[in-house]
Amino acid sequence: MRLGLGLIGTGFMGKAHALAYRSAGPVFGGLPDVDLAVLCDTPADKAATLGRQFGFARATDDWRALVADPAVDIVSITTPNGLHREMALAAIDAGKHVHCEKPLALTFEDAREMAEAARAAGVRTIVGYNYIHNPAVTHARALIAKGTIGRPVHFRGWVDEDYQADPDLPWTWRAKRADAGLGTLGDLGCHLVSMAHVLMGPIESLIADTQIIHETRPLADGTGRGAVENEDTASAILRFASGAQGTLCTSRSAWGRKNKLDWEVHGTRGMITFAQERMNELQFYANDGPKAEQGFRTILTGPEHPPYGAFCPAPGHQLGFGDLKIIEAAGLLTAIAKGEEAFPNFTDALGFESVIHAIDRSAREGRRFSPEY
Repeated sequence: MRLGLGLIGTGFMGKAHALAYRSAGPVFGGLPDVDLAVLCDTPADKAATLGRQFGFARATDDWRALVADPAVDIVSITTPNGLHREMALAAIDAGKHVHCEKPLALTFEDAREMAEAARAAGVRTIVGYNYIHNPAVTHARALIAKGTIGRPVHFRGWVDEDYQADPDLPWTWRAKRADAGLGTLGDLGCHLVSMAHVLMGPIESLIADTQIIHETRPLADGTGRGAVENEDTASAILRFASGAQGTLCTSRSAWGRKNKLDWEVHGTRGMITFAQERMNELQFYANDGPKAEQGFRTILTGPEHPPYGAFCPAPGHQLGFGDLKIIEAAGLLTAIAKGEEAFPNFTDALGFESVIHAIDRSAREGRRFSPEY
């Protein structure tokens, strides 16, 4: 089987997708061959230059032409959030498989429309929640599922960065709900929610609060200041469907934090902790043996933690962000070849994103709220 890739967008995520689809076959083997068919960006000269750099056969500045192109079987969407819905629906209508970056859309209603359209069309989809594909996370999930730490009773997670910490940073589209949707919840918090879901199961209800730290930012043209419409920080207290409790906190204005996606799962017999900035390690504590000998131990990922071994035969050599994107791309290619669903598909992502919209609504309405699944 050969599949043609059409990539829309050439920023950090666009480059990550191009590299992932070029590498998935050599890393894993046994996958459909991928032709880098068409790349789209604006202006046209930028698309042409990066098309050559990324290894695409052709380039265009017309995303609709890319979607309609018979050489394209998979449409990869790495554009700003506000463009996802229109592009994804057009691709689905054309019978194309879709790889869309998170979040799916600006609103829960738009995301639900995308998920329903994909289900009705029977195309394969995947959404860019690549952190949950980490072999360390997969191993933690297995340890929890088999009762190694007893019954999970509490999840604590936080995800912080400092890309909006400086009050003098210029106003951009990311500050406007009509263009960006949610703030730190849409950029960062949804990744943390995806972690909570895969480790603990669905969230039944929550109560939340948010704040805008820098209420205005200077306009780039120097004519004044623009209002910031979406949140810089958000916090929520959770109740999972299992009965376990949890907390989520996220900030895009936390000085010194670069990718602090950290979590803990507390069980009745032990606990597991993880830090994304040390993404090849788990910290594991079990209430076993003499008290004087108990303590946290480090589990360093290696070939015993699939699919690490597809990349490297030795532990301690480390996987990185781009490798998680390769795992993600391989998941979609496998799903297409086998006629199965990829994870997380649009419906799965809708479940994750229902939580961030519930956090936003809970904060605005001042009451406990249940996500819509």
